[in-house]
Amino acid sequence: MTIPGIIQRWRRWCLARRGLALDRSCYVGPQVSLGPDNAAVRGEVTAGSYCEINQGVELNAFGGSIRLADRVWLGPYAVIYGHGGVEIGEWTMVSMHATVVSSNHAIPGMDRCMRWEKDVLLPTKIGRDVWIGANAVILGGITIGDGAVVAAGAVVTNDVERGAIVAGNPAREMRRRKAIGEGRED
Repeated sequence: MTIPGIIQRWRRWCLARRGLALDRSCYVGPQVSLGPDNAAVRGEVTAGSYCEINQGVELNAFGGSIRLADRVWLGPYAVIYGHGGVEIGEWTMVSMHATVVSSNHAIPGMDRCMRWEKDVLLPTKIGRDVWIGANAVILGGITIGDGAVVAAGAVVTNDVERGAIVAGNPAREMRRRKAIGEGRED
């Protein structure tokens, strides 16, 4: 076995000890984090086959769940918080420094501290063959349809339809992906 192969087995073994079982087809970069060591607050993180989890990725379920389908690619330093549940479909790419969340804080009156309030759990679902650009933010409770594209730096505050290309803060639809053989819409 080669040195890189040994390193991959070691990384997968370390993550498996923390609750994330990955088969041999998955690539794991250095410094991948699953959040707190406390199993009671860790939650469930699962990954399908042939996933690529790059350097510095944070997969923190906070007692909820994160589910990666087959062939999901997570770029360096992507952050996924699964408190309310996050599902990411197969062949999806989450670029570097992108953030996906699945909860929010309640905002009480000025007589109460926001930190005292319970989190509002907001399940987040990202479809199949989606591309989330660098530094994009996907807020809790959002559904992104299959084949959608989220531009770099976009802040997604509403659901994104299948095949839509969105950009901006808040993200708005710029155009749609076309099937092969259809004319391009500009």
